[in-house]
Amino acid sequence: MSGDRRAALEPAYVLHQRPFRDSSQILDVFSLNHGRLALVARGSRGGRSRLKGILRPFQPLKLSWTLKSDLGTLTGAETGGPSAPLVGDALLSAYYVNELLLNFLHRHDPQSEIFAFYGNTLDDLAGASNPAPVLRRFEIELLRLLGYALDLEFEAETGELVDDGTEYEYRIEEGAVRSTGTQGRSTLAGSTLKAIAAGSFDDPDTLRAANRLLRRVVHHHLGGKELKSRKVLIDLHRDRMSPADPRH
Repeated sequence: MSGDRRAALEPAYVLHQRPFRDSSQILDVFSLNHGRLALVARGSRGGRSRLKGILRPFQPLKLSWTLKSDLGTLTGAETGGPSAPLVGDALLSAYYVNELLLNFLHRHDPQSEIFAFYGNTLDDLAGASNPAPVLRRFEIELLRLLGYALDLEFEAETGELVDDGTEYEYRIEEGAVRSTGTQGRSTLAGSTLKAIAAGSFDDPDTLRAANRLLRRVVHHHLGGKELKSRKVLIDLHRDRMSPADPRH
């Protein structure tokens, strides 16, 4: 990257932060018009820094910076509105959403639709009694906006609509194909595929099927990388279930 690039009061969110030197930190930022980028926030961890309570994940921000290389320098920050009240499972789920963006988004590639959808997702998580449907809808839409859309409503080989009562295998690089084996966890009924495509997760079985499918699809597109925040969510859910629970 060449030249001195500047931005002033750019709508943005902090996706991740890590300490840098004595009192500074490096921010992984997702901005509206400049995409994802890394910024040094000098002195922002100091006890007297006015930025200490502002630069935090899930807080809508307006950031200013200069960028001479791949690592820019933060020159100003202010809040851009109230933050979503995220606690408990909703907070853990929001960290998972951030980790998805960190791994899927390329630096300096503006994604305005994803930016808007991200903000809406944080609000949805804050108001959800169960964050799982919100996460599944976010994964589906994120994949679509990045060019990895799931084709769940049509058979890959014939182009025909999937049949509600027929079992299908979902092949990531092809789509839904009629199952040639016995019905099992790796197959999905046509009615389930349609419900997932519509983001309809009222049925717990559909939600669990969507979770298995999307975990496999995300894992594939990330080259097999396991996301730490998702593992925390899975382990937490497992710990809460009794040994007698058939889903354990």
